[in-house]
Amino acid sequence: MSTNPERCWVEIDRAALLFNARVARERVGAKVALLAVVKANGYGHGLAEVAKALRDEAQLFGVANLCEAMDARAVVPHPVVILGPALPEERATIVERGFIPSVSSYAEAEEFSRTAVRSAVAIHCAIDTGMGRMGIAEAEASAELRRIAGLPNVKIHSVSTHLPAADEDPDYTAAQLERFREVVTQLRRATPGDYFVHTLCSAGVVRFASSAYDIVRVGLMLYGASPDAGVQAQLRPVMAWKTRVLLLRDVAAGSSISYGRTFIAPRAMRVATISAGYADGLPRSISNRDAAVLIAGRRCPVLGRVTMDLTMVDVTAAPEAAVGDEVVLMGRQGEAEVLATEIAACAGTIAWEIFTGIGSRVARVYV
Repeated sequence: MSTNPERCWVEIDRAALLFNARVARERVGAKVALLAVVKANGYGHGLAEVAKALRDEAQLFGVANLCEAMDARAVVPHPVVILGPALPEERATIVERGFIPSVSSYAEAEEFSRTAVRSAVAIHCAIDTGMGRMGIAEAEASAELRRIAGLPNVKIHSVSTHLPAADEDPDYTAAQLERFREVVTQLRRATPGDYFVHTLCSAGVVRFASSAYDIVRVGLMLYGASPDAGVQAQLRPVMAWKTRVLLLRDVAAGSSISYGRTFIAPRAMRVATISAGYADGLPRSISNRDAAVLIAGRRCPVLGRVTMDLTMVDVTAAPEAAVGDEVVLMGRQGEAEVLATEIAACAGTIAWEIFTGIGSRVARVYV
């Protein structure tokens, strides 16, 4: 029986986090700076604790918005890049606190220049080469950057683009990187300066490491999940997600399990009710899709629909299972393992969503 008083918790392995950061650095070389992406509460791992753990490995930190930037600044002194657009009312605080905002146009940069009346603000210029989410249009990049560089109160810290399909379409990505290389050549010619250039996210680091410039933006890879299954063995999962057995019941053949009666027991079964549901972040969409958890070192299938607070699993093959026993939703138990990518595949989603979807009532335990 587990001695942990929590009903549902995650264990965050700081050593694994550091190991993965070093793997990323080895792929791109020691001269390339590591921007650790800690947005979305450190991909659900806890922004503050992740940033503190990486303070000696990362040279910069990346967040989505001003609130996250302030959380990062509270624990690390490193440069913090706000990777998403800023609201107009956030600009003064961004300038005052010394964060690096991302801009997608001359107009945005001009507003930051007007706001930064006491000292220049360092800005990150995003260039859109295919993501379609934000950034200066590729064809306009050289002219826009030259105009931005002429503003009185801004300094261009970095220029980047984002790869929308590095993990899915290598041919497109290779062509995109080549186009961006040409853009950078134009930028350097038209607007000389000491600004940094970056393109690679985790999938880019895994598949296109030779295209690293000055910085790489590493997120998913840090947390031990690879966008390329062939590289997964080189990483160490940082998060283990656990819960406990609450009830054990013997059900007869023909018994229905959970809402909608979508599962009918084909035989007599031993069923465990565990203390995790979709309110904790276990996706309801894994219902009836061959998902499994680990109990007593064995894979135990999820039965019927995941409910808000509870989930039922088949423990017929684990007769030693007892109330209070530890259940592994994600992680290793004995020789068996459930990866975030497995849960994501069952749910029809991606590992990013599994990590960030783990609920606030799930305790975070750091080891």
